[in-house]
Amino acid sequence: MAEVQVQDKSEKGGKVRSKKQSTRVDMTPMVDLGFLLITFFMFTTTFSKPNVMDLGLPAKPKKDQPKPQQTEIDLSNSISLIIGKDNRIFYHQLDQAGLNEQTLMETTFDREGITKVIEQAKRRAKDVTKFTVIIKPTDDAVYKNFVDILDEMAVTKSEQYGVTDIKPWEKVIYDKKVGGSTPAPAK
Repeated sequence: MAEVQVQDKSEKGGKVRSKKQSTRVDMTPMVDLGFLLITFFMFTTTFSKPNVMDLGLPAKPKKDQPKPQQTEIDLSNSISLIIGKDNRIFYHQLDQAGLNEQTLMETTFDREGITKVIEQAKRRAKDVTKFTVIIKPTDDAVYKNFVDILDEMAVTKSEQYGVTDIKPWEKVIYDKKVGGSTPAPAK
């Protein structure tokens, strides 16, 4: 407990006055009350849970396990989605020989856009049980658009999907398409 004492050094003659005692406030109980309030609010506050998207990734293979055989995905059983800059999304179901600026199609992120494209591709697939969506974000893509596409996987009930890098031959055609055209109008 700290206290300040003030001395009156008036050496004037005259009447002797009675000294008034200065008021003193002890702050020790206030500190205890502060800690009690902090503790109370910490224990009674509900902490907000972070919103996390569950993204199931395959387990890392062990060293002693043989590598699985590479499976070739039939193009009719898959669709490739390329997430680009300026909230643009492109899709195709072609290989390197068939893909060009005219066959790389553009759509929007709304229900009439990408949802309809995925559902139509799923209906046209030879084997619906093996239908796979391949998501390929570019370096210019926005994280929000990537999350929107992952939400579309739940909306369209596409259980088989993968996230991979855009292939160099797709990147060349994507760059030509983006560089040579204007963004699609937002609906």
